[in-house]
Amino acid sequence: MGKEGGGEVRREGHIFERVASFDALWRAAERACRGHLDRPAVARFWFHAETEVLRLEEELLAGAYRPRPYTTFLIREPKERLISAADIRDRVVHHALCGALEPTFERRAIAASYACRVGKGSHAAVAHAHRLSRRYPFVVKCDVRRFFASVDHEALLALVARLVKDARVLALVELIVRHGAPGAEPGKGLPIGNLTSQYFANLYLGELDHFVTDRLGVGAYVRYMDDFLFFGRAKAPLWEHLGAVRALLAEKLRLDLNEARTRLAPVTEGIGFLGFRVFPGTVRLAGPKLARMRRTVAARERAFLAGQIGEDDLARSVASVVAHAASANTLAARRRAFERSLSLG
Repeated sequence: MGKEGGGEVRREGHIFERVASFDALWRAAERACRGHLDRPAVARFWFHAETEVLRLEEELLAGAYRPRPYTTFLIREPKERLISAADIRDRVVHHALCGALEPTFERRAIAASYACRVGKGSHAAVAHAHRLSRRYPFVVKCDVRRFFASVDHEALLALVARLVKDARVLALVELIVRHGAPGAEPGKGLPIGNLTSQYFANLYLGELDHFVTDRLGVGAYVRYMDDFLFFGRAKAPLWEHLGAVRALLAEKLRLDLNEARTRLAPVTEGIGFLGFRVFPGTVRLAGPKLARMRRTVAARERAFLAGQIGEDDLARSVASVVAHAASANTLAARRRAFERSLSLG
């Protein structure tokens, strides 16, 4: 997978051709539109896809491309967050850029980083945490306070420039980063909802990954975006590591830990991680996530009864919820959740 050492990765050039060519943009358009053709703006773009992609290619090659304003809305599950939805043509550019940068970013990543990477994901991160909980008696659980809103643009752009030497790609990255997150402080923030934000955020916290594993020598570590854990056999070294992590985040990345959610504890107390509760002997769904699962199933069944969705859509929705829940020890909970379900007759 990724490069495990903390040494410098060779800077990549000749990337822009993999972003701005018609073929690259066409493939990006297919990815950006897939599954979203029921949205009028996406359907209009796809109906005129060849013309739209040609226009994007011309703008990018001429240096005339400019992102359009975001559409923002609040979501309240699992917590309240402001989502910034990019225009469909900007999402096409994001897909093309991330596709071109992914191999370079991947070479910098460590194996214990699980977000936004092929073959990884939240379930794999929880499984890794479960394995570590069976080998070590203590864990430090951390997340970063207001992470996406706090990412420093100058620090991020410097990290990208350490890996990329293609001037046109760097200019495009800067254009997207400087476009900013609605409501964020000047020079700060990545909009939640952008594909680029996920990739840039993962690169940003890659500095934390290498610091913990290379400089501190912690082998028992797992991170999913801004939630991360490290394990040990004694409390004293873990307290020292936690202090070093605080300093690294503040001084180099200009971030702060969410102290209310940062704790050192025995693994036997259970580790709250990505909506699950991890114990050495089992993994359970955390209470709030289990409640959301039940609400989701009930809402989809109400939509089916009202004729708003078909049986196939209902089955896919329920199957998705069940698959997620099945990654934990939830058989009894799933039976209770579905005992009155339409799918059981």
